[in-house]
This record gives sequence, structure tokens and C-alpha cells, in this order.
Amino acid sequence: MEFDNFVAEDSPGWGITSPKSGDIVRDAIKKERVLKEIIAYQEDLRAMLSKVDTVQKEVDKLVSGNETLQMYIDNLTVQMAKRR
Repeated sequence: MEFDNFVAEDSPGWGITSPKSGDIVRDAIKKERVLKEIIAYQEDLRAMLSKVDTVQKEVDKLVSGNETLQMYIDNLTVQMAKRR
């Protein structure tokens, strides 16, 4: 095997195809559409994360309230037990 006449510029690299001019435009439009979808999904995720944070804060408040109520119930139970 001899490669004396081989010129790298004559052949595209592995996996690289020579795109046709119509393909470039179509690919650019497709890429733009995909990027817009990604941006929309990112915005949706930000909104969901914000909602999750809000709900988590509400859950934390409810847990704190439940703990306070449980302490109150425990204290009442102890006081009732002492009276008997």
C-alpha cells in the first residue's frame, strides 16, 4: 500500500460528509428550532423549581406547626396524667 498520491484535503475526515447547500439551511433551521425548544424547556424547569421551592417552604411551615401541636398534646397528656 502506498499513499504517496494521497492529499488530505481531497477527502473529508471520518464521519464527515460534504453537506449540500440546501442541507446547510435545513440543518440551521432544525438547529434553531431545537435550541428554541431547549430554551423553552429550561424556562419550564425554572418555573417548576420555583414552584417546588414554594411548596417546600409551605411543607416546612406545616411540619413546624405539627411539631408545635404535638408538643402541646404531649404536655396536655402529661398534665392530665398528673391530675389522676
